[in-house]
Amino acid sequence: MTKASRITGFITIGLVPALVLYLLFVIVPIFWSAYYGFFDWKGIGAAKFIGLANYAEVIKDPIFWKAFKNNMLVVVASVFGQVPIAMILALLLMRSTLFQRMIRASVFMPMVLSSVVVGIIWGYIYHPQIGILNFMLDGIGLESWKKAWLSDPKISMYALMVPIIWNYIGPYMIMFIAALQNISPEVEDASKLDGVGPVRKLFAITLPMIWDTVKVAIVLCISGSLKAFDLIYVMTGGGPAHSTELLASYMYNSTFNVYRFGFGSAISTAIIILSLILIAGSQYLMKRDYR
Repeated sequence: MTKASRITGFITIGLVPALVLYLLFVIVPIFWSAYYGFFDWKGIGAAKFIGLANYAEVIKDPIFWKAFKNNMLVVVASVFGQVPIAMILALLLMRSTLFQRMIRASVFMPMVLSSVVVGIIWGYIYHPQIGILNFMLDGIGLESWKKAWLSDPKISMYALMVPIIWNYIGPYMIMFIAALQNISPEVEDASKLDGVGPVRKLFAITLPMIWDTVKVAIVLCISGSLKAFDLIYVMTGGGPAHSTELLASYMYNSTFNVYRFGFGSAISTAIIILSLILIAGSQYLMKRDYR
C-alpha cells in the first residue's frame, strides 16, 4: 500500500463517524419531516394520510407568505448589513495590536451571549417607557421620534433587524480577518510598488483573493436568517398581528401551540426548499471566478 493510499484510508476512517452522525441527525430527520408532512398527526396517536393537503394549506395560508416576506427582509438586512460591516471592521482590525484585539473581542461578544439574553437586552432598549432608546431621543430633543418600537406593526420588523445585524457581525468579522491575514505579504508589497490606491486595492486585489470566504459568509447569512427564531420569539413572539412573524416562528406556533405536527412538518420542508433555492441563487450570482 502506497503512502497516499494510507493517508486516504486514514482520512476516510476519520470522516466516517462524523458522516454517520450527520446522516442520522440531519439528513434522516429532514426526510422524516417531509414524510410526516403528508399526514394529519397531532404528535401522539395514529397519523392519518392526507396527501398534499398540508402542503397546499401552507401555500394558501396568507400568514405563511407574511412570514416569508418578513424573512426576506431579514435575509436582505443580514446580507447587506452583517457582511459589509464585518468586512469594514475586518479591514480596520486585521492587525494584532492590543487595542484592536480588545475591539475584536467587543464586537464578537454578542455572539457569545445567548440569543435569549440578547432578546431581553434589546427588549429593554426598545421599551416605550423605560427603554434607553426613547430616553436618549427625549434627552436630545427628538421627542417626536419616540415610538413603541416593538408594538407598532409598521416599524416593529425594521426595529428587530438592528439586533439581528448587531448579534452576528462578530463571526463574519473573524472569518474575514483570517482570510485577509492569509493574503501573501508579497501581494501587498507588489501593490505598494505599483502605486495601487486603497479603494482599487480593495476591489482589484483584496476582494478577489477572499471571494470564496465572502461566498461562504453569504451562505451562512442566508441559512441563519431563514432559521432565525429565538431572538424574535423572545422579543415579540411574532406579533403584533403577525407583523414580525418569521418562517421558523410560524412553524413553531403552527406545530406546538395547536398540536399540528404534520402541518408543522410541511412548513419545515417548505423552509428547507426555500433555503436551498436562495442559497443556490446566491451562489449562481456570485459564481464569478476571480482566479
